Amino acid sequence: QVQLVESGGGLVQPGGSLRLSCAASGSIFSWYDMGWYRQAPGKQRELVARITHGRATNYADSVKGRFTISRDNARNTVYLQMNDLKPEDTSVYYCHAHSIVRVGDDYWGQGTQVTVSS
Repeated sequence: QVQLVESGGGLVQPGGSLRLSCAASGSIFSWYDMGWYRQAPGKQRELVARITHGRATNYADSVKGRFTISRDNARNTVYLQMNDLKPEDTSVYYCHAHSIVRVGDDYWGQGTQVTVSS
């Protein structure tokens, strides 16, 4: 069982920055591909960024060039640096862990609210 705890959300003005953190516990962090998803009211949850156990990354087109995902395996933590935030980035952001050694072994955090507004 893996526990994921997100932090770093909040209210920021357009053009501002935030860094989200997701601390993992309960298993071997390096065995997991990690991702950040977001879900706005009335919309489906969507992938924002993903980083594999080998540190390959991919991003949603809407955040490319503005967001950066990274991981620190020594701290069991994945980060999402968000720059040049826009009102359309307003969502609840969720951390996700996908095991590379066990089929169906997926976990979600509780989510952290990001609001971009002037």
